[in-house]
Amino acid sequence: MIGRLKGTLLEKQPPEILLDVQGVGYELLLPMTSFYNLPEIGQEATLFTHLVVREDAHLLFGFAQKTDRTLFRELIKTNGVGPKLALAILSAMSVEDFAYAIEREELSKLVKIPGVGKKTAERLLVELKGKFKGIKQTDFFIESSHIKTSSMTAQNETPLDEAVSALIALGYKPAEAEKMVTKVAKPDLNSEKLIREALKAAL
Repeated sequence: MIGRLKGTLLEKQPPEILLDVQGVGYELLLPMTSFYNLPEIGQEATLFTHLVVREDAHLLFGFAQKTDRTLFRELIKTNGVGPKLALAILSAMSVEDFAYAIEREELSKLVKIPGVGKKTAERLLVELKGKFKGIKQTDFFIESSHIKTSSMTAQNETPLDEAVSALIALGYKPAEAEKMVTKVAKPDLNSEKLIREALKAAL
């Protein structure tokens, strides 16, 4: 199991990156909450990882914090929640926000995430409620006051195109993704900021 990678960031196209670790290029899928914390291309990045082995592919997921990976692992244990949906959940909400939504049984927030219907949201509440309080704050819940992988080859996409592509990869329908991005679009926003604003506006 690959648990952690440290290397040079070669490419980033939400939600995927290419990380050079001593000459080996690792493709990783990141939730947007981790993507926002990435350094610039050419700089060093350290990510906690989780490998998902399927019959047709080996998918490596990366996370800026151990808490994000812990939640990802809890999510994929839940019946009906696969890695792609877990990625969408972690992209839409921080660990803290998700924990609050579960503990307060805020079903309405959960169903706004693409792929999370009422039944899945109810299942998440039943299976995860109470778990956050049982995990040490340093490992998981810190109280706060507040996939498709071929797209990296597209070099001429505008920030709007990249943002729409990323939202589609996270489970949003194309028309919905375009509407979300258009709603928050501003000339000075790059793709990452567009995605952040679009996701924030959707919840």
